[in-house]
Amino acid sequence: MLSICIWHALVGALGLYLVPKQNISLIRLVAVVTALFGLIFSIYLYLSYDQTINQLQFIEKLPWIGGINAEYFLAVDGISVSLILLTCLTTLIICLMGGSLVRQNLRDYLAIFLIMQSMVIGVFCAQDALLFFLFWEGSLIPMYLCIGIWGSKNRSFAARKFFIYTFLGSTLLLIAVLFLGIKAQSFNLANIAGLSLDLDTQLWLFGAFLLAFAIKVPMFPVHTWLPDAHTEAPTGGSVLLAALLLKVGAYGFVRFSLPITPDASQYMAIPMIVLSLIAIVYVGFIALAQSDMKRLIAYSSVAHMGFVTLGMFGIYLIPKELAVMTFSGAMIQMIAHAFGSGAMFLAFGMMYERLKTRNIDDMGGVATIMPYLASFFVVFSMANIGVPGTSGFIGELLILVSFLKHQPWISAIAGLTLIISASYTLWMVRRVFYGPVNPNMPLAYDVTTHETGVLSIFVACIFLLGLYPKPLGDLLLTSSETVIASALHSKTGAKS
Repeated sequence: MLSICIWHALVGALGLYLVPKQNISLIRLVAVVTALFGLIFSIYLYLSYDQTINQLQFIEKLPWIGGINAEYFLAVDGISVSLILLTCLTTLIICLMGGSLVRQNLRDYLAIFLIMQSMVIGVFCAQDALLFFLFWEGSLIPMYLCIGIWGSKNRSFAARKFFIYTFLGSTLLLIAVLFLGIKAQSFNLANIAGLSLDLDTQLWLFGAFLLAFAIKVPMFPVHTWLPDAHTEAPTGGSVLLAALLLKVGAYGFVRFSLPITPDASQYMAIPMIVLSLIAIVYVGFIALAQSDMKRLIAYSSVAHMGFVTLGMFGIYLIPKELAVMTFSGAMIQMIAHAFGSGAMFLAFGMMYERLKTRNIDDMGGVATIMPYLASFFVVFSMANIGVPGTSGFIGELLILVSFLKHQPWISAIAGLTLIISASYTLWMVRRVFYGPVNPNMPLAYDVTTHETGVLSIFVACIFLLGLYPKPLGDLLLTSSETVIASALHSKTGAKS
């Protein structure tokens, strides 16, 4: 079942090359049908998943590299299922909009995103550390090509910076994976998590994991590649970065840092929380100073992802009964961030196609000439701020409330995001969409029926999660409890 979910998109990507390059309509149809099949299958996976069972499900295990006991081992829990659903939905949206936002090499463009879907779902399903690493690395090349080929004028610089940052982190991850695989005589994540490791060893491993995963999240101070990548990437690449690739880094903390190095994670909890708070507050102020609209949204994305790592490592500073609340809030924030930030990048891409500028000072009164697009963007902005009733509110609320009684200083500092994010988001909305129409702005048409339908998917997700988060919360609950139990279980006193 999981193999079909992973590999069907790769087959679809190869199938695109059986279609003549000039037949744009058929290329789009094949890509959309492939992505739609993935979404349908992921929904079936969600409906078939037993939320009452506190263990991995849909297990597939085959011998792979016998000499080192590496296996083709796939399985999922509730966290994985939610992220697979998000992956398939995001890919479908990108494929639906591909032909509208890209005019050259459309077949290659859509193939890259289908390949990316395979790699990212593989990351969320892999229960073998070496297999995880291969899927992790597999997602690097398509994104590099996406920025380098379809990006804007500084795309080469942004693509190289993205590659260097992520490859450096991946190298350390590989070293850590090989060390653990040799020590456990298996790359099975459950066997690796069962190893007894002294604190010094855990700290070295935690450092390797931290650099690899913090770059992908990205955390302060290794976040600087993201604004460049977002700014230069095509619209589909920006949506994919915001909605999926950042989540891969956060997912790495869940699967590696917390269960494999729990004592080091607890030891480093305060520094991780401080870095998360810096991302939330300081990077928010950087966003406030931006004049490039796309760059502002990119910095906003970094700030909101700070809540994810804050909730993950906050479990060590609060009573155990509140740990599930803050950790679940972090998982919900991962999903909510995709709907808010990803939707803003998509809507901005539509604006850029019409106005050909990213400079906020070159815009003004856009709501007068594009009222429907402006309405969509305002909804996405409200989700980005975290207005009650939208998806951005739920995760942040759970995290802030869980710290309020026992670590009020964390809630007080993190709560500043309500002011800061509202400041830069509303400032941007006012300058771009309202007031007099900038006379230097070109005439533009409003969103088409097709674009309205695609943007409406994001709107539906924003309000569905914001008004009724229970299905997602129930899906995440037992898996969150399992991760927390592993993260709070000390290994330093156990025998090897």
